[in-house]
Amino acid sequence: MGTAGGGGVLRLPGLHGYAAEFSPYWPGRVACAAAQYYGIAGCGTLAVLEQNEAGIALLRSFDWNDGLFDVTWSENNEHVLITSSGDGSLQIWDTAKTKGPLQVYKEHTQEAYSVDWSQTRGEQLVVSGSWDQTAKLWDPAVGKSLCTFKGHEGVIYSTIWSPHIPGCFASASGDQTLRVWDVKAPGVKLVIPAHQAEILSCDWCKYDENLLVTGAVDCSLKGWDLRNVRQPVFILLGHTYAIRRVKFSPFHATLLASCSYDFTVRFWDFSKRNPLLQTVEHHTEFTCGLDLSLHNRGQV
Repeated sequence: MGTAGGGGVLRLPGLHGYAAEFSPYWPGRVACAAAQYYGIAGCGTLAVLEQNEAGIALLRSFDWNDGLFDVTWSENNEHVLITSSGDGSLQIWDTAKTKGPLQVYKEHTQEAYSVDWSQTRGEQLVVSGSWDQTAKLWDPAVGKSLCTFKGHEGVIYSTIWSPHIPGCFASASGDQTLRVWDVKAPGVKLVIPAHQAEILSCDWCKYDENLLVTGAVDCSLKGWDLRNVRQPVFILLGHTYAIRRVKFSPFHATLLASCSYDFTVRFWDFSKRNPLLQTVEHHTEFTCGLDLSLHNRGQV
């Protein structure tokens, strides 16, 4: 794992990182979901890392009996995290406690690949996406899912809440579609045939409630305006293998970052004629996880 702008490296021997998420509360604190043997077999670890003057230190780690593929911080408790696992379960952890998890939700019938905590005020909702082709809605205070969303015809790789619209989330799938859902309405709100390849990641723009980005196995990033989905509003080319994760900047409306199986992290400004700003090549393996700090403008 590394950072742009004041870097650091921490090695977790025998583990492959799948997701990295900055704490919304603590500057320099990052949660990393990891798995042994590329997630095919073995166990998983949630590593909570802290960056200080000396570099990156391991603050806390928790083990699970299957690979961990995604992690999200609570939006109402600075110590609480949720991970998603290869056994189809979600785990709630408390970094203030040495043991865990606090709770386990096991309803997905295949790998739970994605989990996200809603960022809009007034609701504490979690969405998960699974290889069983469903997304599920959770209230962490309730012991079972509130709702199951069906419609995708392939693995769901990514489920992301809108930062603007309460109860609205997007999902990206191996069925080559990006879908938008409303938790208050049954069925899908919008289906976008976004790529002619599996879509591994999606994200909402922090400054435009109608703009999403998708990253796919076809090595392209595409921007989508929900008011007119016939054509992408931008296409970004440069990666040479599948794009594993894409995130919009919390500070700039037209800036985003992506990481790929080509071992690189790339920074883009889709408003520019030459949108590729920077390519970072410090990884020697598949780059799966990526996040941009809410606290430190240049930290990735």
